[in-house]
Amino acid sequence: MKKRILGVVLSLSLVSALFTGCAGASSVAPVEASAAQDKTIKIGACVTPHGEILEQIKDDLAKDGWDLQIVEYNDYVLPNTALEDGDLDANYFQHKPYLDDFNKENGTHIAAVTAVHFEPMGVYAGKSSDLANVPDGATIAVPNDTTNEARALLLLEAQGLIKLKEGVGIQATVLDIEDNPHNIEIKELEAAQVPKAIKDVDFAVINGNYALEAGLDPSIALEAADSLAAETYANYVCVREGEEDSAKTRALSEAILTQKVKDYINNTYSGAVVPVF
Repeated sequence: MKKRILGVVLSLSLVSALFTGCAGASSVAPVEASAAQDKTIKIGACVTPHGEILEQIKDDLAKDGWDLQIVEYNDYVLPNTALEDGDLDANYFQHKPYLDDFNKENGTHIAAVTAVHFEPMGVYAGKSSDLANVPDGATIAVPNDTTNEARALLLLEAQGLIKLKEGVGIQATVLDIEDNPHNIEIKELEAAQVPKAIKDVDFAVINGNYALEAGLDPSIALEAADSLAAETYANYVCVREGEEDSAKTRALSEAILTQKVKDYINNTYSGAVVPVF
């Protein structure tokens, strides 16, 4: 009798172990399968030029099994908060100084991983068109935010129109103009409003993306590709800290840093967007 009871207990134990083992496998397998099958890269971007550039690599990534999904934004805040919250795998719209300030002010943990392009500011003709013969008292519109105003002033200095105090660099303001031989009046406006004011000023210094959106004629002067601004304000593909070397990040970076993308940028934007790789 004892032997029969022992046999039943052992049989039940084996059955229990068998089903417990299956339960354990079934609870783990979907997670592993899900991770293995996660071939979607969800990236946030501004439409022009970032989203347009990303469209060029969708098919290339698809050949390697990746599904690139581009989420378009019209502001510079949501792409970062969505990335931080895990709604995106990456974003592509910003330069490093902006990202550093955003992380500091918002406690976010986003890393810049791949420098793709630079959007040079340009001088555009308004009521005047010849920088070699600037009328005395000419008015030049520039963006009024700290970052872009400094870039605009450095560009005007590079054209010989003004001279800034030594060493002010990307911190320059109108108060740092120490020589103004043409008595130029600097008209400070919100960056997006500068293109709209172009008919009312002699010249305007405009960000590349706003010039593209406004459909302006080619600029008469641009920030150089080897300028301090180009080095500082390259636009990056960014990801969450800790994911700089993930499979998704590597695939995205390898797809975008190609001759195909470089040629597309050079042939499409007439110098308003410049590749930096």
